[in-house]
Amino acid sequence: MEWGRIKTADGQVLTGVIADDMLHPRAALGSGDETGPAVSLEGSVMLPPCVPGKFIGLWNNFHAAATQNGLTPPAHPLFFLKPLSSLAGPGSTVLLPPDIGRVIYEGELGVVIGQTCNNVSIEEAQSAIFGYTCVNDITALEVLTADPSFPQWTRAKGFDGFGVIGPVIQTDADWQDLTIKTFVNDRERQSYPASDMIMPPATIISHLSRDMTLNPGDVIACGTSVGARPIRAGQNVTVSIDGIGDLPVSIAAPQ
Repeated sequence: MEWGRIKTADGQVLTGVIADDMLHPRAALGSGDETGPAVSLEGSVMLPPCVPGKFIGLWNNFHAAATQNGLTPPAHPLFFLKPLSSLAGPGSTVLLPPDIGRVIYEGELGVVIGQTCNNVSIEEAQSAIFGYTCVNDITALEVLTADPSFPQWTRAKGFDGFGVIGPVIQTDADWQDLTIKTFVNDRERQSYPASDMIMPPATIISHLSRDMTLNPGDVIACGTSVGARPIRAGQNVTVSIDGIGDLPVSIAAPQ
């Protein structure tokens, strides 16, 4: 089942199940309560499929990237938080702040939480997964390392539009079968299997639930693998996962 969120031509913001190019409105993400007739996707704008209370990103969670970078696999998820103001949806235009230096895309698999999780087991964590989405965790590399006394993870990954998710949340996907691809101007730049994760989604959730309570709608970006490269104004970047969809954005410089 696919869940999405749209803004209609008359300005309504609706959450619901997507089927046959229609959105069937529901009272909330995961709810079975219908709130109105189906709405055509044509003429509507696709929004981020959920509004997370927490947008969590992981570092060093793929074997191939760890090997390439000479990193030791972590015993606990290495994570950061992206502010809600960084959230963007499919088809958005991401404005690069002036004099920001090098910026890279990071195509990733996103996990959406469906149940409140606090100190849960791996088995409980698996049951708490609502579904999966695409993520582009855009990062300003030179901002990240500008001050040698303090790596600025939140600032480097928190600019407006730097947290792209969508186009939908797929509840029926098996994460082990998924391949994450990233295209820049239609040229494939990343292609790696989700099965290469150091920590799979349920393990990530179980660990994180000991650090903080996870709530329905929270999003965890599972980290990226090899192939993340710089992007610049004028380029189009699309993260694509078969079974979930395509997540395109346009990169632009401020006017």
